[in-house]
Amino acid sequence: MGFSHSRYKYSEMNTWNEVAPRYHKRWAGANKGPFESTAKLVQEARVKRGDAVLDVACGTGAVTKEIAKKVGSSGYVVGVDTSVAAIKIAKKENCAANIDFVNADAERFGFIKKFDIVTCQYALFFFPSAQKALKNMKRSLKESGRLGITVHGNNTPFYTSIIEPVSKFIPDYARPDSPKLDRYGTRSALAAEVKRAGFGRVMVKEFVFRYSPGTFESYWRRYIRYIATPLREKLDRLEPAQKKELKKEVRERTIQYTSNGVIVFPWQVLILTARR
Repeated sequence: MGFSHSRYKYSEMNTWNEVAPRYHKRWAGANKGPFESTAKLVQEARVKRGDAVLDVACGTGAVTKEIAKKVGSSGYVVGVDTSVAAIKIAKKENCAANIDFVNADAERFGFIKKFDIVTCQYALFFFPSAQKALKNMKRSLKESGRLGITVHGNNTPFYTSIIEPVSKFIPDYARPDSPKLDRYGTRSALAAEVKRAGFGRVMVKEFVFRYSPGTFESYWRRYIRYIATPLREKLDRLEPAQKKELKKEVRERTIQYTSNGVIVFPWQVLILTARR
């Protein structure tokens, strides 16, 4: 059976509905590690007082909240996301009069009013058709409106230290026909995708943040605790000897980032800006 956009979207939506509370508590709501990029995105997109901003795949509203502070009472920001659970958290956490949240598909939403800026943090690589989503963002902008996109760079050992060994033990851990989540991990790949959607004046900047998950045991336990149920079930089907060997391989990959028993990972982030 070939890749199905609709099945993939349904699966992703279910995943985010499950993990949104954990994700918000551990990442988005904490404003640390890779989420230090939020302030950088707002700055690079040149969000200013009075702007109308659309935050695509807003999740639990971390970026939307910062944008609302910047645009002030004379501006407004709309956050869109397919996850009902994420939007519910976003609404609860953000009660300002200049914010609105809407459940919508990034490839299909439409607004009568156009926006000065469209932002999208850590989501472009999830879209089964990035071109559809980008062209929809472009249609949502005013003439000469600005785009701001954040993605993880290829240097993200927090993920690769676990995902690469796991993929050896469980080849179908990630479906082979699913979109590759690292496909925009270089400046050239990210810029090329956005240019192909018709944007101009494309610029990509690199930032490296630091994130410590604590000790190895803390890193390992939290990963298992926070992943979605389908992935946890695949890990649970491993034999005890396999689990032991997997954990050993992951530990060996983290040694180079460990000092005095504490892991500190570098976390590469790419922020792109462009014009309609």
